[in-house]
Amino acid sequence: MECSTRSLQQLIEEFQKLPGIGRKSAERLAYYVLRAPREEALGLADAIRRVKETLRNCSVCFNIAEKEVCSICDDAARDRSRICVVEQPKDISSIEESGSYRGLYHVLQGAFSPLDGVSPEDLTLGPLFRRLQDDAIEEVVLATSTDFEGEGTALYLREEIRRRFPRVRVTRIARGMPSGSHLEHVSRTIVSDAIEGRREMD
Repeated sequence: MECSTRSLQQLIEEFQKLPGIGRKSAERLAYYVLRAPREEALGLADAIRRVKETLRNCSVCFNIAEKEVCSICDDAARDRSRICVVEQPKDISSIEESGSYRGLYHVLQGAFSPLDGVSPEDLTLGPLFRRLQDDAIEEVVLATSTDFEGEGTALYLREEIRRRFPRVRVTRIARGMPSGSHLEHVSRTIVSDAIEGRREMD
């Protein structure tokens, strides 16, 4: 019984490490797993293991991928003249669900945040700039969040892209996005309007 209690305590502590999960929520999840049929609980464990063992970052855009190159970068039907820059892979899902964009993507893996110790060198800017050396790229759509860090990242990118690649048009998602919001938290209609209403950055 003592060993079982220790195991349950460890499961609670592991759940508590998840974003937004406090002690009470972690306990509810742990007891749910305990009561669940063996096949269901082991299925969850196997899904977590497979995600960690089989998924990686795309070598081109840093999206989540099962192969060296993600399905979007590998899709010959995509518009290869545009790259939409986002902070995280989950932002791509929000834009894809809106159905308003058919170009390529680039995931920064974060946002410029000096107060949190995140500098431009910590983001995937080098690979992005190498991609922009391709003359086929005509537009970069900056779809970072509209919070302080996202806006700062967009301004930094605007200046760097204009300086390095003056031929490339730099646009920003429209202000239909609520101020301070993240793509994952708004409806697909708002995301669609923000993409379609993108404008040149001043």
